[in-house]
Amino acid sequence: MSTDSGMADLCVNGDRLWASLMELADIGATPKGGVCRLALTDLDRQGRDLVSRWARDAGMTVTIDRIGNVFMRRRGRNASLAPVMTGSHIDTQPTGGKFDGNYGVLAGLEVVRTLNDQGIETEAPIEVAFWTNEEGSRFVPVMMGSGVFAKAFTLEHAYAATDAQGRTVKDELERIGYVGSEEPGAHPVGAYLETHIEQGPVLEDHAKTIGVVTGVLGIRWYDCTVLGMEAHAGPTPMALRRDALQVATALMQEVVACARRHPPHGRGTVGMVEVHPNSRNVIPGRVKFSIDLRNASDALCDAMDADIRGAAARLSERSGLGITIDQVSAYPAQPFDASCVNAIAAAAARLGHSQMPVVSGAGHDAVYMARLAPTGMIFIPCKGGISHNEIEAAAPEHVTAGADVLLHTLLELAGVAR
Repeated sequence: MSTDSGMADLCVNGDRLWASLMELADIGATPKGGVCRLALTDLDRQGRDLVSRWARDAGMTVTIDRIGNVFMRRRGRNASLAPVMTGSHIDTQPTGGKFDGNYGVLAGLEVVRTLNDQGIETEAPIEVAFWTNEEGSRFVPVMMGSGVFAKAFTLEHAYAATDAQGRTVKDELERIGYVGSEEPGAHPVGAYLETHIEQGPVLEDHAKTIGVVTGVLGIRWYDCTVLGMEAHAGPTPMALRRDALQVATALMQEVVACARRHPPHGRGTVGMVEVHPNSRNVIPGRVKFSIDLRNASDALCDAMDADIRGAAARLSERSGLGITIDQVSAYPAQPFDASCVNAIAAAAARLGHSQMPVVSGAGHDAVYMARLAPTGMIFIPCKGGISHNEIEAAAPEHVTAGADVLLHTLLELAGVAR
């Protein structure tokens, strides 16, 4: 181990971390207590400026790449080593909360402040990053900055993305002054850690403080269309109807059943439905709806795909109605590095925090970073499992505990200079 018994009681300044979170949350604060700080807006610039100033005040150097990702570095004893990086994002949903993304960035900054307070030097540099447009609420694709960094898509593709008013990512980056000179992906990374609220109810339900994230669920998105025939709701007997909606709702129930047939991490959701002609006294002739399937491995996602297609085929044969299922996007499951996962679990154990292994059902910048370097995530509970909502909340003691686990894990990975 790189840490020693003399550092076993080392903890962050939880009050300072909380105060930083609340100060950042003032930028874009909403009347209901949340935050609206969309990517590449003037408010985003204010948030970026504030966090960058805090980093410089902590003695860190700040580098920006061409997609606007910001890297804040605390030097290590051995400058030739790739930095151990932590971070997340500071853009929010239109009705976002104070903690989603912001916590991961400011927890990293608080770790650096704590190391400065204690005069602790690490072997490898430590960097805190915040990534551009993680949320995807203004521009798509989501996780844009880390995606460009990991070469999941090109800088040109990201630059060309537009918002609802037709403004491009490139123009807005230039407008707010955050087009850097560094080529995305040219920045070395020795390992990556991301601290985050869970955005789900599992930790709270199990009364655990720390979620040791083993990976991120794979995602398959589909558009499903059921074709029947419109007819008058009054004169048409039940036995002679070709009701697309009744067949569609049966298949929607199969989406949920499919997830339950592939536990413990199977997820099945129908979130969008279009009914045609959508008239009170007309039997629906066409229904189009979304299907969202998720699971912990690509093999399980494949099995769920086959399951729901089989259910659709049986319903089509039984009803005589045409059913098509078209996959519109897919994100592979992303397991995290065992050494990072084990280091997080060991740090939580040393600090005496209750913990459990969890998977993330949501995407994070860590998904793309795991393609480039050993990666792990630390979760803390959020009240009611609620996120992407102005009432999103986390307990101060959990915020501090997660940052403490991050501190000790970073020390383990970066090494303490002797």
